[in-house]
Amino acid sequence: AAQTKAMKKVAAPLKLDLAQFRSLAAFAQFASDLDKATRDQLTRGEKLSEVIKQPQYQPMPVENQVAILYAATTGRLDDVPTPRVREFESQFYRFLETERPAILKDLGKGKTLTDELVTALDEAIEAFRVEGFGMDPRETAAKAGKGKKGDDAAKADEAAADEAAPEEGAPEPEAVAEAPAETAAETEAEPEPEAVAEPAKPKAAAKPKAAAKPETKA
Repeated sequence: AAQTKAMKKVAAPLKLDLAQFRSLAAFAQFASDLDKATRDQLTRGEKLSEVIKQPQYQPMPVENQVAILYAATTGRLDDVPTPRVREFESQFYRFLETERPAILKDLGKGKTLTDELVTALDEAIEAFRVEGFGMDPRETAAKAGKGKKGDDAAKADEAAADEAAPEEGAPEPEAVAEAPAETAAETEAEPEPEAVAEPAKPKAAAKPKAAAKPETKA
């Protein structure tokens, strides 16, 4: 089938981008240090390689192809983890069908990508990304936590700060010198110990008197 004008426009840079990606991917296998421009080009090529894949026997409507190729070639998928590109793609189609059906209708009619249609696509992609689709789950959870709990936490911090702050004109409390606590036993004067009399030394035993010698008669 002949390509629509919109498909021709979004697919024009696709062949060159994929050729450059394959060449850089082969070079990157032997290079240890790549500059930012090369890394960005490799990232873009990875996303393009994912979006051009289609399940067997499941042809994709041309309007869906144009929408996702436009998003990929304009770098809107560069920050989406490669394993989640398919998820981003399926969720994006559902978003367009439910929230922006007029865009798919115009693309399905074979219209070219006018400035108005490009603006509508840009706005739709941004609205879709705001809801967190296609992003790293940790990043999405962090954003949700900040949005849901961040305001409450901020209000609680402000309230605590207001309570802690002294009122204007209120005298500052005087500093009270802290004295070391003393027990009752320590505060009472301890009596001096009474002098203990030394025991008297035992007197020396008297020597026994010598027995008188018997007188001898002449």
